[in-house]
Amino acid sequence: MTNTPARPVALVTGASAGIGTELARLFAVDHDLILTARRGAQLHALADELKRSHGAACHVFPADLADPAAPRALFDAVSGAGLSVDVLVNNAGFGDLGPFASADLAKALRMIQVNVTALTELTGLFLPAMLARKRGRVLNVGSVAGFQPGPLMAVYYATKAFANSFSEALHSELSGTGVTVTALCPGPVATEFATVAGFAPARAFSAGQSMTARAVAEAGVRATRAGRRLVVPGWRNKLLLFLERFAPRAVVIRAVKWMQQRRT
Repeated sequence: MTNTPARPVALVTGASAGIGTELARLFAVDHDLILTARRGAQLHALADELKRSHGAACHVFPADLADPAAPRALFDAVSGAGLSVDVLVNNAGFGDLGPFASADLAKALRMIQVNVTALTELTGLFLPAMLARKRGRVLNVGSVAGFQPGPLMAVYYATKAFANSFSEALHSELSGTGVTVTALCPGPVATEFATVAGFAPARAFSAGQSMTARAVAEAGVRATRAGRRLVVPGWRNKLLLFLERFAPRAVVIRAVKWMQQRRT
């Protein structure tokens, strides 16, 4: 009788939709999954799908990361279940469109809690065990939005600037430890993000400008497996970031503002 080797475990936040769902599907090929998001029904449906399609053991822990107590509670629940996390995917996040002065301040603070604080806390909680085992991967979903200020989405752009910078810095700090941190920085993606952020339905992202969640997730998984520091999916996004280096900062900011005004 031969024992089947235990599969590594990937924890995916925001797994109930969009990029998070596609990341879970891709990791399920050779990982067991810990799935978390606010919507438990969608998580259980995804868990059933991944068990049927890939034989993945899926553990569902519904959590609202906008709750300051949620990251620690999630970590304690995972530890209490005897699970070791080999890949941490900090994907959960959302945005909001409109002038900051008239924005829902409570929503902006929830955004910071999810996009920045929860990402930081979960990384800090799960990283020590990875370092002790001398192996592990962290994938943080940032954005091309994090490479410039974003008038009319000021808080969202700032949170993604943090995610990008934090991830790249950790990648350097962890060099030689067996643990890597990768920043996945997509541009517009065809998900429910635009609806949550309040974009005008006809002016969110055109089909020619947005990528599919699957394509973005594939780029993220490839980069994570390779231990890369940063990945920007899509030639259009790479080109825009390249051209931005040569444009005055004021011009870049005006261009971003014009783009956001078209979405209101």
